[in-house]
Amino acid sequence: MTDAQDERPDGADLSDAALIQRIAAAQDRAAFADLFGRYAGRVKGFLMRWGMAADQAEEAAQEVMVSVWRRAGSFDADKAAVSTWIFAIARNRRIDMIRKASRRELDPDDPLWERDPEPDSAEILSVEQRAALVRAALNELPAAQADLLRLSFYEGLSHGECAERLSLPLGTVKSRIRLAFAKLRDTLGDGIVEELWDD
Repeated sequence: MTDAQDERPDGADLSDAALIQRIAAAQDRAAFADLFGRYAGRVKGFLMRWGMAADQAEEAAQEVMVSVWRRAGSFDADKAAVSTWIFAIARNRRIDMIRKASRRELDPDDPLWERDPEPDSAEILSVEQRAALVRAALNELPAAQADLLRLSFYEGLSHGECAERLSLPLGTVKSRIRLAFAKLRDTLGDGIVEELWDD
């Protein structure tokens, strides 16, 4: 890495797309570290919500982020947001792992095993609009509740792990998460909340 790359602005000020550009153009490790920090925990949580064990999800999330590093040059901002692209890689990695673990003969024409298509512009807009609504709703929550949702659903921590990390009683953690969900339902409606978090 060059000195110029070491002197780059703090990654927290850069968009996801700018970080991807730095990775693709110069294999900028600091940019990758920033992107990893933003997404590795969220990818792990996503995979765990789809039934993966925590250790398996951790390993798969690392593999997804390695793919992001290797394939940064193939990212096309005109086709998808960075988050959409990363979670498509995660979904496809999950399918690959299921295929590998399966011992029965698979029907290659079974739609369950088809990779997700590249999202069209309407889908990207819908995903981005929903993400903006969720971010706004999370920002309206008290900090204690929002922090617990991020730990539980984006980092994939159990209620017990959240309680341990924040030095809180387990009952307090569960109560704050319940209150947070009630407020999100009031703000976003049941449909979006159920779609995002299958509780």
